[in-house]
Amino acid sequence: MVALRKAGAYSKKYARPYTRTSKKKSKSFIKTVPQKKIVKFNIGNQKSDNEGKFDTEVSLVSQEKTQIRDNAIEACRQAITRELDKQIPAQFYLEVKVHPHHILRENKMLTGAGSDRMQTGMQKSFGKTIGRAAMVDSGKQIFRVKTTGDKQIRLVKAVLKSVKAKLPCRSRIIEIKQ
Repeated sequence: MVALRKAGAYSKKYARPYTRTSKKKSKSFIKTVPQKKIVKFNIGNQKSDNEGKFDTEVSLVSQEKTQIRDNAIEACRQAITRELDKQIPAQFYLEVKVHPHHILRENKMLTGAGSDRMQTGMQKSFGKTIGRAAMVDSGKQIFRVKTTGDKQIRLVKAVLKSVKAKLPCRSRIIEIKQ
């Protein structure tokens, strides 16, 4: 397995959405679609959320337009879930609000002696698919956690604050009482 390219190569760049996939191979622009790394989009006590028992919503909101890779979203989701399950089991409901539809490409370049004979350079530079990313606009929710009680709200805010470092964009935490 080849190591991932650094996120800065994709996160702040302008990107035209590259998402054309189809079950019929002839209609699909993208022939090989990478698997999603996000396992679950809804975690926690969904029953209590449906019954309206949670009165506070705490969200992590992007402050700039960016692309967030699916492995970064999954790392954040795992960190949030692990900490909240340990501290307040069954007293929260977490939703991942962004979906990685955009498919990332890479034109692999070789370096060193003799590498010019093995690659086409910019002649056929379209690139091969290497992963997925979510295209996030400014003001878009990334994660939403619903809970109740002052202790739980403080804990959720602390966990979301610790997760902000894993994301490639500036973000803020918003609390909404319902």
